[in-house]
Amino acid sequence: MRKFLLLLGLAVLPLLARAAASPLVTPAELQALLKTGEVRVVDVREEQAYALQHVPGAVSAPYGDWRGPDSNPGEVPPLAELTDLVQGLGLTPDLRTVIVYTGTDSTDFGSAARVYWTLKSLGAQNLAILNGGLAAWKRAGLPVASQPGQAGRSAWQPRWDGRWTATREQVRGDLGHGAVLVDSRPAPFFQGRMKHGAARALGTLPGATNLDSDLFFEPGAAALMDRAALATEADAVPAQGHQPTVAFCNTGHWAATDWFVLSEVLGRPGVQLYPGSMVDWTQSPEPLPMANEPTRWAQLRYQWMNWSHRNLGTQAP
Repeated sequence: MRKFLLLLGLAVLPLLARAAASPLVTPAELQALLKTGEVRVVDVREEQAYALQHVPGAVSAPYGDWRGPDSNPGEVPPLAELTDLVQGLGLTPDLRTVIVYTGTDSTDFGSAARVYWTLKSLGAQNLAILNGGLAAWKRAGLPVASQPGQAGRSAWQPRWDGRWTATREQVRGDLGHGAVLVDSRPAPFFQGRMKHGAARALGTLPGATNLDSDLFFEPGAAALMDRAALATEADAVPAQGHQPTVAFCNTGHWAATDWFVLSEVLGRPGVQLYPGSMVDWTQSPEPLPMANEPTRWAQLRYQWMNWSHRNLGTQAP
């Protein structure tokens, strides 16, 4: 028996080592971590979905709890609210924390990436995302639970670390001064043919490069590709020395994936997320510079094409 346990330990240790070192974990690696009892699994799906099934022991923290109001969803909630949230989840800065999302598509991954970015900015130092989400966990034949996970309340008093955050004022000051601006949205948004409902203008930031976050996934997949493939896609964004790279989208959701890949997986320095993104930018009291902003006639045409696509099934703009 002793020999069997030793062999079992030797088999599990490599999984634990990889899981501790990587910002992404596989279902097998998470299962190994769960056996140690030294990991907190945070499920960011809706409460109703969590109640039906989740990774055993996971605690529920719906994505909406980490987001701003409908008028500016990318806005970071007040520190007091985030403090209450992480304390209720029993989190501490050094506790191994794995974030689980549904695993339906590339957009779904953005919820886990945004929560990861938030927790890292709060001071969490041992984070990972379950690559492929709950769907990958179930495909691996691993068990699910319906009983809520339990976590004692922690006393963590986080402080916001702004190293990974770009503000509207910073982005405005960076325009034309060498910062790499990465628009993580699908091409129609970047080209000024579509916009978020809370945005007040079409277009993108001047000088931005378009790197649709969907490119980091195989078509229709919800798990990130391997590191080599991610690096190939990321080559579209030039490295810029000491200048920051700022990822943005509509509300800091798709951009969280670009930030996660560039900063956490590929290890590029100085990568930041503009959480409010184009909704925040276009809601500025004074008009700010835009690129790819269509004429008034083109805007009316795109509005009609969008309405027709949604209601009549015509071709998307």
